[in-house]
Amino acid sequence: MKHNSTVKEQSLQPAISGSPQLKPLAVEPPVGEIDERLKTAIHAASEKKGLDIVVLDLREIASFTDYFLIVSGTNERQVQAISDGVVDTLKKAGSPAARVEGYKTAEWILLDYGDFVVHVFDDKARKFYDLERLWRESRRIELPADLSNDVGSSLRTES
Repeated sequence: MKHNSTVKEQSLQPAISGSPQLKPLAVEPPVGEIDERLKTAIHAASEKKGLDIVVLDLREIASFTDYFLIVSGTNERQVQAISDGVVDTLKKAGSPAARVEGYKTAEWILLDYGDFVVHVFDDKARKFYDLERLWRESRRIELPADLSNDVGSSLRTES
């Protein structure tokens, strides 16, 4: 996803009209092609039986991150286990979380990886905060079957 950050930086630079040195910006990867670290996080959440796994593509509407990974657990222990699974797996792969918030209360745990943010909710908090509605202008990424569990996962793409 480093590539995406560079594209964002390039797009924020003012264009000089008529300049022959201007090169077209790199094309964003197709919606279905997501970063390996994000795939690893999805798989880790799925391994801990995370429910209703959703990935929102925020590249066109937000500058602070590229993707949200949203997942639910059924109780405090499972929410913490999902969070632990994602953190441990990515740390072993060489990507420690920049920030972890909400772990003790385990209603909504936020894991910040810069290019993507993982939101692990309990059912009640997920319904209350409803990030999918709040960020409804984002694209929902269709997840391949090998990246998400079949029970409760969201596998549709919306524009």
